[in-house]
Amino acid sequence: MTDNRQSLSDLASLTQQPAPAAAAAPTSATGNPADGEAPAAPTQVLPTTPLREQILDKCGRAYATGRRKDAVARVWIKPGSGKITINGRDQEVYFARPTLRLVINQVFGITEREGQYDVVCTVKGGGLSGQAGAVKHGISQALTRFEPVLRAPVKAAGFLTRDSRTVERKKYGRAKARRSFQFSKR
Repeated sequence: MTDNRQSLSDLASLTQQPAPAAAAAPTSATGNPADGEAPAAPTQVLPTTPLREQILDKCGRAYATGRRKDAVARVWIKPGSGKITINGRDQEVYFARPTLRLVINQVFGITEREGQYDVVCTVKGGGLSGQAGAVKHGISQALTRFEPVLRAPVKAAGFLTRDSRTVERKKYGRAKARRSFQFSKR
């Protein structure tokens, strides 16, 4: 059996060869390539504009809804100084824990847009952790509507996917979802 494997240097030499002679074939008087030769394959031109368009309201803001556990956040973003307002309060007041503020600002860190957008959101339901996750999800969605080019890095980080984990329901015959009642031998 013959060995048909090629090394990287062989592949490099193949790519550095000049274009085939068919591309430089002389044309006849009709403008077609010489008889017996196939026309060269057209090169594909990729569009430089994003496939999605910017979605803004009449005030120039991008709107999105974020969800996490039982919390639902309605988020509006617009260019500004980086102020984040949640239910009429500043983020430092509403989310006192630094970890929750870190969760909200993750999106701007990934996209390198810290301090460039003002965020106004209203959030209902759930606890503080679920609300922070809902605000993060809403900011991610709204940011991709304001700047569609940022969709790829935000999606790669997993921020556009709604986290579907919720509290498991209680079952009958059990103390909680899975916990049994205390066993009594007698």
